[in-house]
Amino acid sequence: MKKEGNYQLLQGNEACVEGAFMAGVSFYAGYPITPSTEIAESLALRLPLIGGKFIQMEDEIGSIAAMLGASLTGAKSMTATSGPGFSLMQELIGFGCITEIPCVIVNVQRLGPSTGGPTSPAQGDMMQARWGTHGDHNLIVLCPTSIEETFYFTIKAFNLSEEYMVPVILLMDEIIGHMRERVRIPAPEEVKIVNRKQPSGPPEEYLPYGGDEKGAAILANFGTGYRYHVTGLTHDETGFPTNDPGKNGKLIRRLNDKIEKSRGNLIDFQKDNVENAEAVIFAYGSTARSALRAASEAREKGMKVGTFIPKTIWPFPEEELFKISEKIKHILVCEMNLGQLVYEVERSVKGRSAVHLLSKASGELITPKEIMKKLVEVYN
Repeated sequence: MKKEGNYQLLQGNEACVEGAFMAGVSFYAGYPITPSTEIAESLALRLPLIGGKFIQMEDEIGSIAAMLGASLTGAKSMTATSGPGFSLMQELIGFGCITEIPCVIVNVQRLGPSTGGPTSPAQGDMMQARWGTHGDHNLIVLCPTSIEETFYFTIKAFNLSEEYMVPVILLMDEIIGHMRERVRIPAPEEVKIVNRKQPSGPPEEYLPYGGDEKGAAILANFGTGYRYHVTGLTHDETGFPTNDPGKNGKLIRRLNDKIEKSRGNLIDFQKDNVENAEAVIFAYGSTARSALRAASEAREKGMKVGTFIPKTIWPFPEEELFKISEKIKHILVCEMNLGQLVYEVERSVKGRSAVHLLSKASGELITPKEIMKKLVEVYN
């Protein structure tokens, strides 16, 4: 039985916008870039109607800077871009990590490097999403495989950013961004919404970077009577810069541990028919759709094939993959790049399963037929 509700035929980028509004977005700063432009166009039209703010900046560096500034006032803030713009944002992603400013960054991936193929799909930003900014940092990256997941993952991205006080990246690809599917838009009361914590003690005792029970900062909205310092320099619990090695080490550990120690709550994945499988297809984003079709056809031919689809890319689901590798012979990694997460898969399984790569970096989708052909090679 289908649930009653508001059903809409949405493009992936449109579903992202609907999810953002459901989550409470009130500020967007961005610079138009294919294939994410529809996100900016829709928010430019609709944000002013609810009292929100939209600003088109001179480039992606200015965009992420404006978004971070708006977030410090308490606004749920986001931006959207693609590969070249995402590259420009990297330094300020690091600033968002060390200052613990919650925000959502949508990256609708396209073929690269450089200008590459503006309208061509790819999955070449998987490692950049995690390691693009320098230094020891940690953040959260979500990767939807459908338009409905795009809607819900956008809400989830805002919730996680507010809960863990960290930039969250929604990593789509051109196919997910531009295809259309039927999506049920739930009533607001059906959806859990998380808002960042606010300090409750006296302002003179306020320590913005003391950390809550998860280790996340508690940042008062600017203008609410709590004064604190925000800097990209290493800082102590007051927010002011420090060169004390002990305090520096404590800060960097806390920034990483608040994500690492919550892996069990953050990691999301889908696994199908892996219990008795001899081979498992590892795929994500739009490629996962082809993987599911190929696995179904393979089982019809008598092949014992399962699928593993990570929905949280970072933190990476290494423990889950290790458990699966104890029982299977082969893992086939399918990526629209020349090989990125395949190295994480190899690291995770620690040699217990043979890891194979099916890669494609031509601006075209990996098809079920191509996966099926590689599966036959691997299986035999």
